[in-house]
Formats: sequence, structure tokens, C-alpha cells
Amino acid sequence: MPRLNRIDEDNIVNSIIGAGSEFKGEFKINGLLRIDGKFQGTIDTHGKVLVGQSGDAVTDIKARLVVVGGRVSGNIYATERVILLSTGDVRGNVITPSLIMEEGVKFEGNCVINKKIEE
Repeated sequence: MPRLNRIDEDNIVNSIIGAGSEFKGEFKINGLLRIDGKFQGTIDTHGKVLVGQSGDAVTDIKARLVVVGGRVSGNIYATERVILLSTGDVRGNVITPSLIMEEGVKFEGNCVINKKIEE
């Protein structure tokens, strides 16, 4: 079986919490986690976390890449990039080497831009 490159891996959804679903606990995964429902707990991945517009997460997220279009209450630690979409609402701290924030996003917390995240 051929190894996928990182671009391919970013587009494969390993796990999804669908709209109308609720999950509490600890997520440790490889690949992409998409949250469109409600999540409470912790997330740890070397992949990507996507919080959709209907997503509501009370969590600390540790990932390579985080995209927020819904609500996140907690801290975000990304080793590559954080993207806050215009529909996003983040209440917590963001630590990342690269941040993209669209106009209209709601953000309450502190942001630290680091060249290298210490794990």
C-alpha cells in the first residue's frame, strides 16, 4: 500500500463528530478530526483538527494544523498553523508559529507566535 503524502493525509477524515452528536473524552488520533457536533475533553494529534460552523468544542487542542469555523473554548497549540475563519469564536489562548485570522472572527484570549512549538 503506497504511503500518502501530507496533503493527501490532510484531506482524509479519520474521525468525525457529526452535527447533533455529543462526545466527551480524550481523542488521540492520526489524521484529520472534524467536529460538527459538541465535544468536551482533550484532543491530541499530529494531524489536522477542523471545527465546523456548527461545531462546539470545550477542549485543549494539540495538533499540527487547526481550522476553526465554530466555537472553541480552550487553548490551541499548533505546530504548523492555526486558521480562524470568519464564523469562528475562540475563547482561549493560541500558540502557533503561523496564524491566519479572517475578518469577523471572535477571539478572546492571548496569542503567541513561536517559530518552534516545544512539546
